[in-house]
Amino acid sequence: MPPKMAMFLLVFHLVGLPIFASDPDPVQDYCIPNPKFGTGRIARFSVLPCKNSSEVTTDDFIFSGMKNFAANFSEAGLAALSVNPTLFPGLNTPGMLFVRADLRVGGVNPPLFHPRATEIVYLVRGSVYSGFVDSGNWVFARVVEAGEVMVYPRGLVHFQMNVGDKPATIFESFNSQNAGIQKIPATIFGSGINSDLLEKAFGLSPRQIGQMRRKFDPKTTR
Repeated sequence: MPPKMAMFLLVFHLVGLPIFASDPDPVQDYCIPNPKFGTGRIARFSVLPCKNSSEVTTDDFIFSGMKNFAANFSEAGLAALSVNPTLFPGLNTPGMLFVRADLRVGGVNPPLFHPRATEIVYLVRGSVYSGFVDSGNWVFARVVEAGEVMVYPRGLVHFQMNVGDKPATIFESFNSQNAGIQKIPATIFGSGINSDLLEKAFGLSPRQIGQMRRKFDPKTTR
C-alpha cells in the first residue's frame, strides 16, 4: 500500500473514532420500546427493541411525571428524577435524556461526571453554585441564577450547591439516552478499592477510610 494512502486511512480512522463512540443515528422516525422485551435492558443496551408502529400512540411522546414529582431528598439535600426511555418511551433512539433535580437550602450535588454525554442545565428557580473542572485542573464555576443555562462538557467532573435561601430546581438534558454516571465519593469509597491505596492517595487514616466506606457502601446506602 502506498505510504500516502496508508497515512490517509490512519487519519480517517482516528478522526472517525469519536463518531462511532456516540449514540447511533436513528434510521426511522421513532422507535417506541416494545414492552415484551422488558424495561431493565436500558442498563445493557443503548437502544431498546421497537414495537410495531401501529401500536404507537401520542402518549408515548408525552411525559407527565414532572407534575406529581415527589422529592425524596438524600442526606446531601438532593432529590433527582432521571427520565430515560424506561419512563418516557419517546426518548428511545433520539439520543437524549433529561433529569429534574431539586436542592434543599445548602444541598449539594457532589462531584460527578457522565462518561457518555454532554450535559446542559437550566436553573428553573433558586441560586446555585455550579461548575466543572477541565483536564488541566481549571475550575469554571460561579453562582447561576434562575433563568440561566450552563453546559458541562462530556466526561468532565461537575458539581452544584444551593447557595440561596430557598429550594432550587434544575432541569438537565443530555445528548445520550444512556449517559452513564459516576459520583466521585461513591466511586472512590464505595467500589472496593484497596484501603492502603486510598490511605496513601488521600492522606487519611485507616479509621477515616473505614468511616468513608461505611458512608458510601452501596449495601448500606440503597
